[in-house]
Amino acid sequence: MPDDHGLTRRGILKHSLLAGVSAGLGRLSLPLAAAADDAAGKPNIILILADDLGYADLSCYGSRTIKTPNLDRMCGEGLKFTDFYTTSPVCTPTRSSIMTGCYPRRIGLHQHVLFPSSLKGLNPDEITVAEVLKSQGYATAAIGKWHLGHHRPFLPTRQGFDYYYGIPYSNDMLTPTPDGRKGCVLLRNEELIEHPTDQTTLTERYTEESIRFIRANSRRPFFLYLPHNFPHVPLYVSERFKGRSAGGLFGDVVECIDWGCGEILRVLRELDIERNTLVIFTSDNGPDRHPAPPLRGTKGTTWEGGMRVPCIMRWPGRIPAGKVCTELATVMDFMPTFARLAGTNAPTDRVIDGKDITPLLSGQPEAKTPYEAFYYHTAQGRLAGVRAGRWKLHLEPPGAQTRPATRAAGAATRPAVGPLLFDLASDIGESVNLAAQHPDIVARLTDMCRRFDEEITRNSRPPGLVPKPAP
Repeated sequence: MPDDHGLTRRGILKHSLLAGVSAGLGRLSLPLAAAADDAAGKPNIILILADDLGYADLSCYGSRTIKTPNLDRMCGEGLKFTDFYTTSPVCTPTRSSIMTGCYPRRIGLHQHVLFPSSLKGLNPDEITVAEVLKSQGYATAAIGKWHLGHHRPFLPTRQGFDYYYGIPYSNDMLTPTPDGRKGCVLLRNEELIEHPTDQTTLTERYTEESIRFIRANSRRPFFLYLPHNFPHVPLYVSERFKGRSAGGLFGDVVECIDWGCGEILRVLRELDIERNTLVIFTSDNGPDRHPAPPLRGTKGTTWEGGMRVPCIMRWPGRIPAGKVCTELATVMDFMPTFARLAGTNAPTDRVIDGKDITPLLSGQPEAKTPYEAFYYHTAQGRLAGVRAGRWKLHLEPPGAQTRPATRAAGAATRPAVGPLLFDLASDIGESVNLAAQHPDIVARLTDMCRRFDEEITRNSRPPGLVPKPAP
């Protein structure tokens, strides 16, 4: 990758000095008096995101081989979602929704994932949730996997985060080192600090960095976005966690993540700020190489197992303990919900697809999903189906979704087989196709897809793009 656009060692070291970005945490301790005046009473928000963690990979969601006592405790002390969705069955598109509150097609990041050779990224003209919260006096940090563009204009420090520490894309995306090896790059802010990265201690280091950030900002509202690189393959874990789980190396990795969540909860108690801190744990898509019972399918498909993920929210005194929410919610909802909690609104100068779900956080049985419909997109960005209430329509067979996309808007593409209609209220495993018995429902949902496809095509925005380097 060329110095002007990529993350080569020489390019990053050359520009990091010119950027004037601190390599440490000192810049996180902004003037506290002014920040406190501007943000008094606003809750801290911690969003922890696992990578490729499936619906059934936590003991509180049914795993019999992986022990997650800290996340189980979060469930017991907070709210467990049963119908929580990502916007894509792969990494980059979902993460774009977390940052912007939009379907990935809305912002041009819907076509699979970004690679070290990619020239695209999250458009700097988009308004991120970090920018919204920062405008309300929050300290902001992203610690972990970014995967929304590794070129300098797209990095977290250019998208509303005061501090960044992590790998800018997936942990299997290796680039050459000057001595002929290959490995991941680890950044602090915009400076390359390790290449290749020792991934065996990565989860623990992310946890340590997160705790440092929390301690440095415990007297002002803060937003911590902690997107772990695991359990995306290849799997790595330190010696102290190796062999601890009955779930093999995958289980060891998940149990290490659970340990990290426990350490963060412990520090919140120690600092006496847990009652003013919303902590959320979820995943970016379904599991890669194993099923997610009782759901059908895995990462890369629009079966429920590819896009329905665990989600736990804990906020002592504000979210009732031990509640289960069966209403539909999505990763797009973080933007408008966090904005409301901070005393402001999501951007109003553009279409935002996410909804404010603060009523659901109350745990009251009368609180209902704000969605009339939720639309599924394939890993390649085609519109593939819709859920409306209990009904889910597949416009194309999920098993055929790995074929190359022929057009960005998928609703008008005739499926080879289908449609498939499932009643998720009675058939969460999507095993009985009811399309023949309910042609009226198929027609109604197909028309909803058509209208949505037309609207999002008409009102989509471009991704960020750096110039292609000269040969």
